[in-house]
Amino acid sequence: MMQFDKHTSAQYNAELEAARKNLMQMGGLVEQQVEDAVNALTEMDTELARKVMSTDDNVNEMEIDIDEECTRILARRHPAASDLRFIIAVTKAVNDLERMGDEAAKIARHTLELADAGASATHVIDINMIGDQVRLMVQQALDAFARLDADSALRVLQQDKIVDEEYGAAIRALISDMSQDPASINRALGVMWSLRSLERIGDHARNVAESVIYLVKGKDVRHKKVEQVEAQLKG
Repeated sequence: MMQFDKHTSAQYNAELEAARKNLMQMGGLVEQQVEDAVNALTEMDTELARKVMSTDDNVNEMEIDIDEECTRILARRHPAASDLRFIIAVTKAVNDLERMGDEAAKIARHTLELADAGASATHVIDINMIGDQVRLMVQQALDAFARLDADSALRVLQQDKIVDEEYGAAIRALISDMSQDPASINRALGVMWSLRSLERIGDHARNVAESVIYLVKGKDVRHKKVEQVEAQLKG
């Protein structure tokens, strides 16, 4: 694990540790936001959906605060080597967390629209499986960052491949439903856009995991297939 007490400046150590803690705090908020968004949709809970949307403002504020914090560290400390990689990884992860929050808010908005259209929880039950897997990806990505564990980060990438496959299957099923029952089109479109947001949250969780691999191993694995990453980490 990366040590934040290695510098002669106690203040510098404290600044790095604060950046890590603030990232984890933002991650916890986003993780809860994603969980609430999925629960709001699958239970047609409009009150919970509104809570998710209001939480997005807090997430945005945290993104700005952490970005400013990292900018101050770069300006004052001119970090090199592992410290520089850490700050870069934090800023990238913060951006991905903010995007996750945006997608969770979109799911909440679709929930309100579906509820207004008279949809019930039985209409979106199929979203549960992908929702659970994406929530787990977010949790695992944050845990990998907290522990600086490249192996855990790799598992997030592996899970993302599975989510992408299940997302494709779910979309095909919805298209089939719409072709057979035109009356279901509006509802199916709402579910489809919600699934798209979940798939994007999974992509952002993968990005966080890739940042962990970069931080721990110094290897840039962006835009690579899981099999290529596995081979690169073994090499």
